[in-house]
Amino acid sequence: MKNRIALSAALSVALASSAFSQEIVLGAGYSDYSRHGAEDGVILSMEYIHRPFYEGRVFSAQLAGAIELVETGDAFLGGGVRGKWDLQQDWFIEASVLPGAYIEGTALNDLGSTFEIRSQLAVGKRFKSGKALSLALSHKSNASTADINPGVNALTLRWHIPLD
Repeated sequence: MKNRIALSAALSVALASSAFSQEIVLGAGYSDYSRHGAEDGVILSMEYIHRPFYEGRVFSAQLAGAIELVETGDAFLGGGVRGKWDLQQDWFIEASVLPGAYIEGTALNDLGSTFEIRSQLAVGKRFKSGKALSLALSHKSNASTADINPGVNALTLRWHIPLD
């Protein structure tokens, strides 16, 4: 299972590098599972943000994909839409919704189904180099499509690397 996740991550990086893209976002933080007895842990994430399919004066919308790995062996792979609002002095707010597949590493970290949706809200600052730093709060749940829906929250510090 871990070999498949590593292979998926490597493939995602390779595809992101060859595609016309906007940025890669690397994150590290902590996951907090809502289910009693679940194992919380350190989370590492990598996101690929494509060029905007909509770009207005202060708002842009992009397709996005993410892979997240937790030290307990839990993994998430999803894709969806991200919106970004540009604020003054190079600050920004972003929100994303990424449906995807979740695999628990331990039985108590079961979120109810393989299908899970990650929603995320972040605030960040872009630097003159084009790189950015953001702090994100995310939540994964199955939107009550399964018998149980305990959910998991994560707080991550993220480094945005432009590819253009």
